Amino acid sequence: MRITKAIFPVAGLGTRFLPATKANPKEMLPIVDKPLIQYAVEEAIAAGITELIFVTNSSKRAIEDHFDSNFELEFFLQNRGKEQLLDVVKQILPPGVSCAYIRQQSPQGLGHAVWCAKQLVMQEPFAVLLADDLIDGGQHSCLKQMMAMFEENQSSIIAVEKILPAETTKYGVVDVASSEKLARLHGIVEKPQPADAPSHLGVVGRYILTPKIFTLLEKTHRGSGGEIQLTDAIASLLKEEQVFAYQFEGKRYDCGSKLGYLEATVAYALKHPELADDFKRSLELMIA
Repeated sequence: MRITKAIFPVAGLGTRFLPATKANPKEMLPIVDKPLIQYAVEEAIAAGITELIFVTNSSKRAIEDHFDSNFELEFFLQNRGKEQLLDVVKQILPPGVSCAYIRQQSPQGLGHAVWCAKQLVMQEPFAVLLADDLIDGGQHSCLKQMMAMFEENQSSIIAVEKILPAETTKYGVVDVASSEKLARLHGIVEKPQPADAPSHLGVVGRYILTPKIFTLLEKTHRGSGGEIQLTDAIASLLKEEQVFAYQFEGKRYDCGSKLGYLEATVAYALKHPELADDFKRSLELMIA
């Protein structure tokens, strides 16, 4: 089956970035000249996604506005002859791609956020992308790599990467059948202590899931942090279907942390076509 729908859970409060996120969604914080959420959306579209489903809340209207048309701005740019900027604005949401928004009434965890989109996904496999995880996959994005794996296996796939032993309490950690890049999942645990972790492979914010996950999410009790964890539902899914862990190619930046956000800003500025050379010189002068 071909995957055309992607869920973007964007209802989080962004408390780690206060006060910047008091009135501005964390997903709208810019990496150079594009907000975080746009990078995730572009990754999805490049992988063949045509239906974008945002699980949001009442304070995230800026996300909806960003992917909507802005007649006044477009008229201004056209009237001033700023055709290049006009094209940039119009391509934020390319033709043939649609957006839908559904609200998560209260913060109950990633699993609950995914479940909120059930009626929009229906009985189709779908992708989940977390904007906090900005992944530079080069020519082939992380989700595009996973799509190719799904076409071969027609099974749920979760993206993983090697993590430090001391960091297991920050991740869902997987137990896999082999050390291959695509390996069948035997188990998954949410934020285990280092001594209890089944491996040093942590789950990152890219998933391809079959619709069976929705039935399991309805039965999933609150787990780590008192929230409904997607990890727990995936653990239940393993008992009914095969699930794979995929060690993607690329560099992930944890933009849910201040340090990761700054690292991503520097990395993307250093490869920006207009800024790279000048920014590199500025960094060299600052470090000297």
